[in-house]
Amino acid sequence: MAIPFIDLQAQRARLGEPLNQAILAAVASGQWILGPQVTKLEEELAHFAGVKHAVACANGTDALQLILMAWGIGPGDAVFCPAFTFCATGEVMPLVGATPVFVDVLEDTYNIDPASLEAAIAMVKKEGKLKPKAIIPVDLFGQPADYDAIAPIAAREGLKLLCDTAQGFGATYKGKVTGSIGDAAATSFFPAKPLGCYGDGGACFTNDDETAELLKSIRMHGQGSDRYENVRIGLNSRLDTIQAVILSEKLKIFADEIEKRELVARRYNAGLVASDKIAVPLVIDGCQSVWAQYVIQVPNRDKLQADLKAKGVPTAVYYPIPLSLQKGYAHYPSAPTPVSEKIAKHVVALPMHPYMDRSTQDTVISAVLESVEAS
Repeated sequence: MAIPFIDLQAQRARLGEPLNQAILAAVASGQWILGPQVTKLEEELAHFAGVKHAVACANGTDALQLILMAWGIGPGDAVFCPAFTFCATGEVMPLVGATPVFVDVLEDTYNIDPASLEAAIAMVKKEGKLKPKAIIPVDLFGQPADYDAIAPIAAREGLKLLCDTAQGFGATYKGKVTGSIGDAAATSFFPAKPLGCYGDGGACFTNDDETAELLKSIRMHGQGSDRYENVRIGLNSRLDTIQAVILSEKLKIFADEIEKRELVARRYNAGLVASDKIAVPLVIDGCQSVWAQYVIQVPNRDKLQADLKAKGVPTAVYYPIPLSLQKGYAHYPSAPTPVSEKIAKHVVALPMHPYMDRSTQDTVISAVLESVEAS
């Protein structure tokens, strides 16, 4: 049998009958969109992250867009984000009429490079065509970005800091849980995420009362005092009640799953460092990743993927083309992105989930080492 890349069925078996009963209760309630279970989940998420407000929405992309809309970011505004990330991060700026400006990343953590960010801001200011308004760092593959380096840049330049923790929710940066960092944060509950539902879902996080109220209005078509008063342009971005109860049940075991993911990552690191041809992921001192993906760099990715496939070991590539080189984003400004372009040719993700037993992991490690050393 092939090894699962992510074993969501093992998690479902662990959750068992309480999850089934919670879903049935949500169905029986008849309040299938934004029911009281959604409010309960928002309170639980806010408590977990250590913020005043969590506002649930339809997906992680909407979460980013909702925050930009709440901040009034639009035409003529520049928003800086890494080139090496999923397209949703860069996609939301054009959706509100703003302009994404792409920034390079660090080769060891895959997260935004503060020096490249500085250069991109200087470039935009010098050209004078756009007004710098915000930075969207990404907690890529589950690891928090280096906020001690990024936050002072945002403060000095008067830029909003919107943390894209779609892959990193639950990670910690020097004692702070992602979601509580920056002016606001957004996450995704896509099923493959460390905390995922059984469909699409997302959430925004903020400590600002006014922003939270705006987010609740915008996600419901810009509603005012009731659903038929529309005081602003909004979205249809409501979370299904069934997804909320699923997330509430998963949140009960989330901390334990993060610890289990950490153990898997440590065993991977310990085994794979045996080869000097493999670059294992680096986690910033004082931080913990949630290991949404376990990503290594190898000299010959095509050979490794073919060799592992032959042995029933799945792999994935996140991301083969930086946003700065994507056809749909070619007309947007970018700082030089040599690191993003380099690592895009060498990164490969290995199976990662909390329920991977030692024997399975040993199989993956042995297969990787055998392939790479034979290159």
